[in-house]
Amino acid sequence: MISENKGAIEGGNHAALWHGRFKEGPDAQAVEFETSIHVDERMVFDDIFGSQAHVEMLGHAGIIPQEESALIIKTLEEIAADLKKGNLQVDYSAEDIHSFIEGVLTDRIGEIGKKVHTGRSRNDQIALDERLYLRHAIPDLQNRIVTLVSTLAEIASNHTTSLLSGYTHMQRAQPVTLAHHLCAWCWMLIRDHSRLQDALKRINLSPLGAGALAGSSLPLDRNFVAEKLNFEGVTQNSLDTVADRDYCVEFTSAFALLQCHLSRFCEEVIIWATEEFKFIDLSEKWSTGSSIMPQKKNPDFAELIRGRTGKVYGNLIALLTMIKGLPLSYNRDMQEDKESLFAAYDTVYSCLEVFTKMIGTAKWNTERMKQSCVGGYANATDVADYLVRKGMPFRTAHGVAAKTVRIAIERNCNIEDLPINELQQCSLLIQEDIYQLITSEACMKSRTTLGGPAPEKVEEQLKELKSWCNSN
Repeated sequence: MISENKGAIEGGNHAALWHGRFKEGPDAQAVEFETSIHVDERMVFDDIFGSQAHVEMLGHAGIIPQEESALIIKTLEEIAADLKKGNLQVDYSAEDIHSFIEGVLTDRIGEIGKKVHTGRSRNDQIALDERLYLRHAIPDLQNRIVTLVSTLAEIASNHTTSLLSGYTHMQRAQPVTLAHHLCAWCWMLIRDHSRLQDALKRINLSPLGAGALAGSSLPLDRNFVAEKLNFEGVTQNSLDTVADRDYCVEFTSAFALLQCHLSRFCEEVIIWATEEFKFIDLSEKWSTGSSIMPQKKNPDFAELIRGRTGKVYGNLIALLTMIKGLPLSYNRDMQEDKESLFAAYDTVYSCLEVFTKMIGTAKWNTERMKQSCVGGYANATDVADYLVRKGMPFRTAHGVAAKTVRIAIERNCNIEDLPINELQQCSLLIQEDIYQLITSEACMKSRTTLGGPAPEKVEEQLKELKSWCNSN
């Protein structure tokens, strides 16, 4: 992010690129209302990079002299260097980042600088800048996802036999392990990574050359620019090119789902951190206290991640609403795309980093988790499976298992605490061997289907997860 030094730069305030048709300058309040430079300044180096490729093409195609093309490219490189060193600050009186860069360029080399915009509109220029920005910003976000998956897989590796009750409807359901549960989180995150990767493929076409909406009468070489900027090709229709903000919606939609997953994880962390569950003990570095209750240790960071999910959803709705009634092609409404896109990106990025550190420093109460598998009749399905293996139809076995649950409830005990004669009242197929097969550990280990909680199956998942992390 460029420093927010609001001092004027070099040639002072720069006139709007469109001011020539007007006799009067815009009202100061109007300028303040329309400016986007505080939002789009993060794309300053993308704007410079795109302009260099465009100008190189202009020289290559003979549209401007080669020596002028070289001078503009060199000066743009110097502007980028000065910005990085802090020798040049963004002028926030400029209308947008394009106007700022062109203004500085013209200040430095005069009339030749004004040729940078030959054959180009801000309409195709901003479409290019956004694509260039997303091409490096999204992989950075994906790296944060990989780090979190790696962190979760590492924790899971130490808990492949740590029993934990699985839940449906927030009721105890069947025994699993902490490792199995953490792997579930990992696969959700991998889908998020994949969605972002798919969206990256769709933006890897150069929009430059579409102009304002109808291309250019100049002999622009769009493929030359695309190759210089490492695009796979060019967009196919100039109207669609400048009107397209599908990619903003698509990426923000992916951000929203990723944030949703983080929120779901945090909901479980918050529940697990309660005294009632006590499965997880968050680090004091990632917890807060109370201003009035000295005993409190609150999972505030998990709650903040959960709370910020609404902001990302709001950004998505803002984008969808912005474009829903826009006729082709460009409309100024579309200037609002960046604020929602960038805000959603920033929120998800920071939440990923915080969640990774929070979960990576937590401690796990394996004994308490194991106790969650006792009671609640989580082994009832295993009673039914036991009978199925002895030839009983599942629907009949389900009824028999339900009967054992009813008897256990009446006796105020667990199924495994019932004497064999009472179990045999439900079915004579039940023998003494059932007691070894319906312990929490036996129930968990018996689930050896692909993707199940048996330790050897979880180890297979972990091998795949670690391989995925290493390849990404």
